[in-house]
Amino acid sequence: MTTVTTHSSPLIWLANTLNGLCRFVGKTVAWLTVVMVIVMAIIVAQRYWFSVGSIRLQESITFMHASVFMLAAAYTLGAGGHVRVDIFYGSMRPERQAIVDIVGTLLLLLPFSGFLIWSSWDYVATSWLIQESSQKTGGLPYPFPAVLKSFIPLTAILLALQGIAMMLEGWQILLGQAEQEQN
Repeated sequence: MTTVTTHSSPLIWLANTLNGLCRFVGKTVAWLTVVMVIVMAIIVAQRYWFSVGSIRLQESITFMHASVFMLAAAYTLGAGGHVRVDIFYGSMRPERQAIVDIVGTLLLLLPFSGFLIWSSWDYVATSWLIQESSQKTGGLPYPFPAVLKSFIPLTAILLALQGIAMMLEGWQILLGQAEQEQN
């Protein structure tokens, strides 16, 4: 992740704001992992000590797990936590890394994000329109499945915003107005 050292440019401010938004969402949703552990302990205790099961609680684990993965994707991208296949990227100078980030965002990330928004829109809208609930008896009621499906385009939006921040940071590096920070 790049940290911009000066606040003189509106583009620097925008990059920092977008990074901050994605970081906030990622760190906030990460707390669901703690909730998942607690809920899973409750499920296990109910099942083995009281011989009681809860479809609703079991589905909530899936809901939280999917939420963490989708909503933290942009944070992970900004933190450099996604797997890079390019074996040369790590040894490149910051200026070359900035070019790779800009080109990769323009040619891959933004089109993918746009496609994900476009292709999921009807799927999400239908879920809200029919007030979808769990297909399992005793499962999560409306609106939980619709909210989870809404996270698909939201994930794409957050990824696009993080990509824009990366491009702005890349431009600042190319212009010599930013310094690389190692996380």
